[in-house]
This record gives sequence, C-alpha cells and structure tokens, in this order.
Amino acid sequence: MSVDGYIDDTTPERLLLSNAADFDRVDEVRANTDAILIGATTMRRDNPRLLVNSEARRAQRVSRGLPAYPLKVTITGSGDLSRDLKFWHHGGEKVVYCPDTAATKVRETLDGLADVVSTGPTVDLGVMLDDLGERGIRHLMVEGGGTIHTQFLTQGLADEIHLAVAPIFVGDSAAPRFVNAGQFPGGSAHRMKVAEVRSIGDVVLIRYLPKAASGDSTS
Repeated sequence: MSVDGYIDDTTPERLLLSNAADFDRVDEVRANTDAILIGATTMRRDNPRLLVNSEARRAQRVSRGLPAYPLKVTITGSGDLSRDLKFWHHGGEKVVYCPDTAATKVRETLDGLADVVSTGPTVDLGVMLDDLGERGIRHLMVEGGGTIHTQFLTQGLADEIHLAVAPIFVGDSAAPRFVNAGQFPGGSAHRMKVAEVRSIGDVVLIRYLPKAASGDSTS
C-alpha cells in the first residue's frame, strides 16, 4: 500500500506500488502456498494472471509432487465474471465461490474454465475455507482487494499480514484502500504482534500476526 493507505489510484492504468525485488518476494510466497485468492472486483479492475512467474520455483513445486501452479480462487457475490479475464486462461486449476443466487449464472459463463461452488444464501467464507480444506489446501494466500482483506480480518480468519509500504502518497479519497471500515477483533485496543520488519529496496515489508498481541513472547 501507499504511505497513506491506498492499494491503487483511480487512473485507468494500474498503479505499481511494489518494486522488482518485492514482486519477486511475492512470487516466492505464491510458490510456497497451496492456493491464491483474489476478489472478483480486483479481477475486473486489474485483470491479473495470478501466477508463479519463476520457472525454477514452478520446477521446485513439481519436484515436491505439487502442481506447477497453486490453485487459483476467487469470490463473487454478483456472478459478474467475464470468460475473457486472464485469470481463467493461465496457470492451473481454478475455483469460484459464490452465493446460490449467482451459481447458475457463473456456471453458464465459465463452463469448462473453473469449478463453481455455491456457499448458500451469501458468500460464506467459513464454507469456502471448509471446502478448500477438503481439497487439501492448508495455506491460502489472500491477495485482495480491500473488501476481501476486510472480510478476512474482521472475521478473524487471517493468521498473518504481509504489508508492503511504498514510499508514495496517493492522496485520492476515491481510491481503494488496504482495508475498509469494519469491526476488527479487539478493536483499536488490540496491538498486533510484529513478526518482521525489513526494507526491500525502497519498500518496507512488515509482517503482522493479527491473532497475537504485541507483548506475546510466542506466535
């Protein structure tokens, strides 16, 4: 995010907050996860492929008996997903979670491109995580955007936050933020434990443990 808390701006071009070294760090984290999740809004806005880009890291995954790419996951409430998005046409297997009301629409739109799972009357993250667990997913990387971050954090579902702070100001109140307003566990009285702080070029990475308090001796 930017120094003032934004993860993008409102210009048509995507704002690249990270530098090359941090993008490589993200690629390494992706390579060591079982699945990667982004929300449908982020898919429509950024149209990412969401891959492990390093051939060597993909080869290492295969040598461990894993697929070359982690499972790719998205969530949609409306079911408004285009078949033309890059997400569907690169990498390995994909799965979409949506409420009952959107399931038929998503299955018809994405026929043959992804597994579609209905989570009930709403997008239920608990149902989604249970289903992922049944698929053998033990480590899920949640890349965003802000609505997804807020849902995972307010529901106490995130074990770790990787916050990369870029040395820029966006200064646009209409731009998407890292998180939205919400009731977070413990509220403003809860000070999270810091697991790591390091600079990556001109970006600062901070790893927080949101379920632990700042004074805890262990994570």
